[in-house]
Amino acid sequence: MDLLIPSSGLLFWMTVVFLIVAFIVIKFGFPAIINMVNERKEYIDSSLRKAHEANERLSNIQKEGESVMQKAREQQALLLKEATATRDSIVEKAQDKAREESARLISEAKTEIEAEKQNAFRDIRGQVAELSVKVAEKILHEQLSSDEKQMELIGKLLDNVSSTGSNVSK
Repeated sequence: MDLLIPSSGLLFWMTVVFLIVAFIVIKFGFPAIINMVNERKEYIDSSLRKAHEANERLSNIQKEGESVMQKAREQQALLLKEATATRDSIVEKAQDKAREESARLISEAKTEIEAEKQNAFRDIRGQVAELSVKVAEKILHEQLSSDEKQMELIGKLLDNVSSTGSNVSK
């Protein structure tokens, strides 16, 4: 039983050594450990703050990116709208110009057709007058072959002239 129950001298020295080791650990060990734990805590807290700030910055950057993208989309839509309006304006101007040009060409063509028509009528009248004169010349030549017929025609013409003159004076 001696093995299980230590002697009082051994117990005393074990207590003294325990107290010395406890004193050394409390005096020098715990402050170093507490310092290291506090430094580690501060480092972790600092890292967490930095991570939180980085997350906030990332969130702000994402918001700014979305805002920039939205503005870019709006500008793109505006540019497309302006381009469409410009295209429509150009097409409309071209159509108006084409209408004006076609109206001018049609007007010129009508004027030219009318002039050609008048020229054709003049030519036909001239030809008709020339033919009439030739026919009349032939008829008169045959009818006026004798002096009697000539006198008779002169009388009729004078009667016509005198009756026409009296109608005009009335």
